Amino acid sequence: MIKPEIDRIIAAALAEDIGGGDITTEASVPQDTMTKGRFVAKEAGIICGLAVMERVFGYLDASVLVAAKVKEGETVLPGTVIATIEGPAHAILAGERVALNLLQRMSGIATKTARAVAAVAGTGTKITDTRKTTPLLRPLEKYAVRIGGGHNHRSGLYDGVLIKDNHIAAAGGIGPAVEAAKKRIPHTLKIEVEAANFVQIKEALQAGADIIMLDNMTTEAMACAVKHIDGRALTEASGNMGDQDLSAVAETGVDLISIGALTHSVRALDISLKLEEE
Repeated sequence: MIKPEIDRIIAAALAEDIGGGDITTEASVPQDTMTKGRFVAKEAGIICGLAVMERVFGYLDASVLVAAKVKEGETVLPGTVIATIEGPAHAILAGERVALNLLQRMSGIATKTARAVAAVAGTGTKITDTRKTTPLLRPLEKYAVRIGGGHNHRSGLYDGVLIKDNHIAAAGGIGPAVEAAKKRIPHTLKIEVEAANFVQIKEALQAGADIIMLDNMTTEAMACAVKHIDGRALTEASGNMGDQDLSAVAETGVDLISIGALTHSVRALDISLKLEEE
């Protein structure tokens, strides 16, 4: 992750939450109050986003000290102290929710990704994310996928060619779409084509697609498709993969399994911040 990207996200999140000021803290806690506390895992999972969490408080007040007690990507059990924090109470209380929201979500994504990766272990199939991310949080969410052992698909519309059903319809077919793309893009970019049936698979191969997305196919159909493609293009299983038996999908021989659910419907890992009573 690039620091300016993190700061942009944190600044927007804090502005949304604090607005004109944390009126509860300002009204009830003396300005010069110092405090300390602990971030504690309330369930098992993989921790991701420690540097982001620390940066939230540093953005508010550089004197806040956060000390991580686990490593990024480490698996923790319920009750594990993830980090300690101490400093001005106003800054800690103002940043608490944003810090936890980001840490919990990133840890949830890393945990879910790790489970998917474990399900296909030993098959040679890679787990990838998609563009189905939370608006403006994509850099953090794709980073969390990597921490969980997964791989990133394209980052956005600007860094990869993925010709899907609507592109095919608008361009007049797979052949014309691929041909037009090859004339426009640099040789360093690959072309992926979404195929929903064997007719489209054959068209994609004939057009010279580098990657063929097998969209919403049964495992039996995917196995036949992989055999037919026979290494002439990379194969990617896609379409509600979060609900599928990933081991069975991987056994079809696909190179990639893309899972939108890694980011679009993940449950945040339960983590809390407990301050010490004075």
